[in-house]
Amino acid sequence: MPFEGFTQSTLDFMWELRFNNNKLWFEEHRAAYQRDLQAPMKALANDVFARIAEGFGGRGFRCRVSRINKDARRNHGDGPYRDHLWFSIERPEEEWTTAPVFWFELSPDGWSYGMGYYLARPETMAKLRARIDKNPKAFERFIAPLAKREEFVLDGDEYKRKKQAPTPKTAPWYNKKTFSLIHEGQHGPEIFSSALSDRIAGGFAFLMPFYDYFVTLNADPTPGT
Repeated sequence: MPFEGFTQSTLDFMWELRFNNNKLWFEEHRAAYQRDLQAPMKALANDVFARIAEGFGGRGFRCRVSRINKDARRNHGDGPYRDHLWFSIERPEEEWTTAPVFWFELSPDGWSYGMGYYLARPETMAKLRARIDKNPKAFERFIAPLAKREEFVLDGDEYKRKKQAPTPKTAPWYNKKTFSLIHEGQHGPEIFSSALSDRIAGGFAFLMPFYDYFVTLNADPTPGT
């Protein structure tokens, strides 16, 4: 089915799950989960993925919608279910957390989308710094569209001991341990309409040159070897 927007019932379910995170409550409300959250999320994912596949084929992308059940290894006693859901567009990887991915996430509090790493490898960031060192001005020109669009911001943990970047504009990138380009939004009319699909597909298209740049870091030689 085409994506027509989330509903207030979507948000109501997510809030109720946050405060009733147990198997008995969830099983009693499974139909609401499937109808109000899972189905529209899958519709949105399919819609966005179809547009990206049409406009940017040949990259081997797949689309995944997250499960509501937590991984038992990451359940720290706060309930067996997530109170948020997301989808990602990525290449199949054995370690998907260390490769760049596109994502959209919906939570009771708001929504976000963007592109980046869940946890980049140290050698990946070393390769990025080596590219910056080789031609800082070229990298500044490469990232300039981000400042012009003013939608996606650079996010991610930084090194406690700052590294000496070649220029002030490259310093935020130079000092990241991992990173993503992210937009965070509040719930409003946009998430309740098909316009959300247009927004996400357009944002992913804008970020595609950055994805193509970062995904090639794997082929660079590791500095110092």
